Amino acid sequence: MKKDKKAEPTTISKASTMEEIGNFWDSHSLADQWDQTHEVEFDVRAQRRRRITIDPELYFKVEAQARTRGILPETLVNMWLSERLRQPNNLGSATGNRS
Repeated sequence: MKKDKKAEPTTISKASTMEEIGNFWDSHSLADQWDQTHEVEFDVRAQRRRRITIDPELYFKVEAQARTRGILPETLVNMWLSERLRQPNNLGSATGNRS
């Protein structure tokens, strides 16, 4: 549903725009509307994430740094790794190895 275009009113909120839908759910609970809902199925195509374990002491240091910057530790680690891999003379860019 596009922001400026009017569309068919939604089943529960009877709203026709995203703003109206948002306003409705800001003041209503799904728990009160549960009997009007129905089960749906859909596919989600999310890029697979990879996990890397790090030493707990190192994690606490990363977490402290991230907190001072107001970001998640995962975001900080991704920033640092991206910076490191952009630097010349690092092993990652020369080999292209994905082991």
